[in-house]
Amino acid sequence: MYFPRAPDTLSLVPRGNMQRGNLTVLVVFVALMAAAALPAAAVDPGGSFVDDDGNVHESAIEAVAAAGITRGCNPPDNDRYCPSDPVTRGQMAAFLVRALDAEGAIEGDRFVDDDDSVFEADIERLAAAGVARGCNPPANDRFCPDSLVTRGEMAAFLVRGFRLTTSGDRTFVDDDGLVFETDIERLATAGVTLGCNPPVNDRFCPNDSVLRDQMASFLARAAGLALIDVPERCSILPDDNIWNRRVDDLPLDPRSTAYVESIGDSGLHPDFGSGVWPPGSESPIGIPFVVVGADQPDVEIVFTAYGDESDAGPYPVPPDAPVEGGPAGTGDRHVLVIDSAECVLYELYRAFPLSGERWSADSAARFDLRSNALRPDGWTSADAAGLPIYPGLVTYDEVASGVIDHAIRFTAPVTRSDHVWPARHDASSNTDPNVPPMGQRFRLDADFDISGFSPQVQVILTAFKRYGLILADNGSAWYISGAPDPRWDNEVLAELRSVPGSAFEAVDVSALIVDPDSGESR
Repeated sequence: MYFPRAPDTLSLVPRGNMQRGNLTVLVVFVALMAAAALPAAAVDPGGSFVDDDGNVHESAIEAVAAAGITRGCNPPDNDRYCPSDPVTRGQMAAFLVRALDAEGAIEGDRFVDDDDSVFEADIERLAAAGVARGCNPPANDRFCPDSLVTRGEMAAFLVRGFRLTTSGDRTFVDDDGLVFETDIERLATAGVTLGCNPPVNDRFCPNDSVLRDQMASFLARAAGLALIDVPERCSILPDDNIWNRRVDDLPLDPRSTAYVESIGDSGLHPDFGSGVWPPGSESPIGIPFVVVGADQPDVEIVFTAYGDESDAGPYPVPPDAPVEGGPAGTGDRHVLVIDSAECVLYELYRAFPLSGERWSADSAARFDLRSNALRPDGWTSADAAGLPIYPGLVTYDEVASGVIDHAIRFTAPVTRSDHVWPARHDASSNTDPNVPPMGQRFRLDADFDISGFSPQVQVILTAFKRYGLILADNGSAWYISGAPDPRWDNEVLAELRSVPGSAFEAVDVSALIVDPDSGESR
């Protein structure tokens, strides 16, 4: 999870306790920071941005984000930092104005080429502070806001901004005679730069462009910010888990035709969407979930039916956790809770809030989202197949991203009294071998033409071809599970109804089994 931020393309905003009146105060501030770094802030697993996980500069990126120096690169979401993008001179102005708190009244218009730039205010403030001088000496009436910043130029910006005046004996072999040589040496003496060719680091690469991830480290060192260790982002099960395994290369199950015929040829039904159903009710369309953090208290779970096959409580379920079917729902009443601090998924079946912030449930299960562990064979979960529900939901955000990279949960009206890997449980007395067992994997025929569907539906259908469906519960034929979201367009989702069940085929995943008691796949 991550904290949304304002974009790097907006003008300066105050940063509370980080505010300082002028650059003279800043010099004192930086000196103090050299002796005692800022305390690390608490961050969600994965940090502020989704595209820097594992980046060598991630801790610095998190530090400058916590200090308000960077805000993200994709407004309005700003959940991305674009670490590999080069820094422009306009962006550099914004970074430095925030880092230096160099805001204030703008006097005059120093440069002729920044009038249409979103960074104009930052550029003028940086010029007024004596940090920016222009890009076309000796006139210097231009700033070149869209030009990329070289490492040499970056050295000059930081030396002026942070008033680094001490030169030492640290030298690089590739900056001799450059206009920025003195700035580079001062930056190295201050410990802001280490070089560009580790482990030797006898080169600075002054003419190379500065990337946004590198810039984060330069700024964090110059400002004396403490690096922030970022807990690993919660994945939805390991990459090699069977839920996350493509099946478009696997053979058909020998009983594929019979299984599909037993479910029927009705069109798919998207069992998710926006709004409520029926109209006027409080029942969201789909299976809702809630994300909680470390501050969510654990509460008692009172089991009312299958406690002997449930994971004992307590669970971190909020008193107002959303319930499938709404507060007055009479159906499965699933409650799904993701603990983002521990990367654990809690799921309840037939859940009802009780007095004292307790909950009752017919059954419930706990899933470590970083583990391939399956439940004991023969145990149910909040789902009839003994599997987790959340990993198989279609969510709006992943469809909007253009890719669904996991299998999707669905139901069938008749299932066999048997289950196949990775399912752990079944709920039927039917022994007909032509009826599918719980856990059976299906996929959309590779030749099914999806070109005429809306882009969002094409994303879903592509996932059906690549990752397929997992039969997880008894229910209506070809009901596809997803999470409710006000951004869904129900008319667009209704296009799925034109996809017949006969367009699917059953898949044999047995060759992927590493251990029958594990969800790990080959």
